[in-house]
Parts: sequence; structure tokens; C-alpha cells
Amino acid sequence: MTRLGYQIPNFTYPDISPAEIFPTVVAQAKAAEAAGFDRVFVMDHFYQLPGIGAPGEPMFECYSMLSALAQHTETVRLSALVTGNTYRHPTLLAKTITALDHVSAGRATLGIGAGWFELEHTSLGYEFGTFTDRFEKLEEALQIIIPMLRGETVSLDGKHYQVSDAVNSPLPISKVPVMIGGNGEKKTLRMVAQYADESNLTGTVEEIPRKLDALAAHCERLGRDRSEIKVTKLLMALVAPTMEEAEADLQAIAGVKGWPAEVLEMVKGIVIFGDPDTVGEGIKAAMDHGIDGVTINLPANGHNPDRVSLLGEVGLAATA
Repeated sequence: MTRLGYQIPNFTYPDISPAEIFPTVVAQAKAAEAAGFDRVFVMDHFYQLPGIGAPGEPMFECYSMLSALAQHTETVRLSALVTGNTYRHPTLLAKTITALDHVSAGRATLGIGAGWFELEHTSLGYEFGTFTDRFEKLEEALQIIIPMLRGETVSLDGKHYQVSDAVNSPLPISKVPVMIGGNGEKKTLRMVAQYADESNLTGTVEEIPRKLDALAAHCERLGRDRSEIKVTKLLMALVAPTMEEAEADLQAIAGVKGWPAEVLEMVKGIVIFGDPDTVGEGIKAAMDHGIDGVTINLPANGHNPDRVSLLGEVGLAATA
């Protein structure tokens, strides 16, 4: 499970040319591994997300990136946070996760969610459908992918997917953990209770206790041992050795992205911002709500390996 994960959500960096993006990502992953993070995640998106940047900013296909990062790391587990189910057929995703597990020597995790970014779907030609459609698809996908990863021959005549005697060979090297991302109490957390090993919550820190109660209720109703499921929370941070350096890091990324002053203030309200003590307190506050771990990203200054190392030091202390 993730006690302390590191997510890479941004590929727009100050003074970095397009040809230098991948080496910069590799440096982040290696710094995260050396700093003690137990998982490295990348987003499964094709356009940059609102709040981080503009749709046309650089974004890589996540499983190609994860497979490449597997060749530059040795111990850290690798995952999408999280796979948009709508972008790949479930049988393809099962094969993709299996390939990642092999090229990483058994370090793959399947992080998956229903998908939500409508612009990406409509612009690039993926069917978006209704909220109900996407969650029906996710459940059918889990009924295909999980048995395939476990070595079963799968047939399903579903509303959205039809497969007949689907076989996955070779099998993954490891027992691939399944993590479902999202915050919905009725659908998402019920599927966590029914299918997953882990839950990664979005939303606010203050909502965590209610989400944990909802998950426990689903587990009780389904006869699942709640203690089998590990729950983590995604946090956004900007950490630097001093408050002044944190401000300078924010100004640097703002110059690249063209953020006006009001956006800078908005960023400070969204991320855990500041020096190690301040950021450590923010991480600990999330942990104090009863979760098992956190995944943290550095959307403004993660391109600096020293900041990744600092975040690891702060995060390990806050989650101890």
C-alpha cells in the first residue's frame, strides 16, 4: 500500500525545453525513490487539468511513461493516479498493467476511476456518456480486469463491454493491488468495498471522516473486512526550505504558465504551501483523520529534485 506516494501531475517547467521534459521526470522519480516514497504516480490524462494549467500544455500517455520510469527506478512501485476507465477497453488495460508489472519486475499497481474530464473526451473522441454510464462501465471493467490479472478466463455479456473467454498470458509477476480513486459515497466507495485493495480519496481533508464511515458501512453490508482496505488521500503541496523560497518557486512557475496575481493566491489556498514545518503540519493534519497514507504532488516545483527530496523528508516525518 501507499504510506507516502509521490505524484507527477505537471510537465511544464521553467527553463526546460520539450526535449528535456522526460529527463526531468526521470530525475523526479529517482529523487522520490531515494527519498523514501513507496510509490510514484503519474496522471492518466491527455490534456492538462484546470487549476494546474491550460489544455495545450505538455501531457504524456501515462503507461508509456510508467514503463519508461520502470527502467530508471528499482524499488518504488508504479501506478496511474488514476487510470480513466473510459480511455481503454478493459482487456487492453489488463494487458497493459501486466506489461507494466513485468517491465518493472513486479512493481505495478492498478489505480482506476470512472473518468471525469469531459473536454478530453469530446475533443479527442472518447465517449463520455452520463455519470451513470461511466460508473456502470467502471464496474463492468473491474469484473473483467481483476479476474484477468488473477489468471481466470473471463466472459462477460455486459451493457457496455462484451468479452468471451478472455485470457491474460503471461500473468503479472506480482499480485497487482487494485486502488480505486474518487470520493463518491454511494458508488465509488461501494466499489472499493466490493473490488479493491485500496481507496484513494479526493475532496477535502475535512470530508475524510465521513468518507471512512461510508466505506465502513459498505464493507459491513457486503461482508468485507474493512481492515483489508487501505485508504489514502491525495494532497497538493509546495514546499521549500524557507517561505521566501516557496514564494520564489511559485513566482517562477507563474511566469511560465502566465498566472495572474489572483491565480497565485488561489494556488496558495489549494496547496499546502510553505516551509517544511508548515507543510509537515498540513500532511499530519490529514493523517490525523484516520487514513493510512497520503500521496502528495508538487505541481509548482516538483521539477526540482531537491524539492522532491525535501518533501520526502517532511512526508516521512509527518506519516511516521
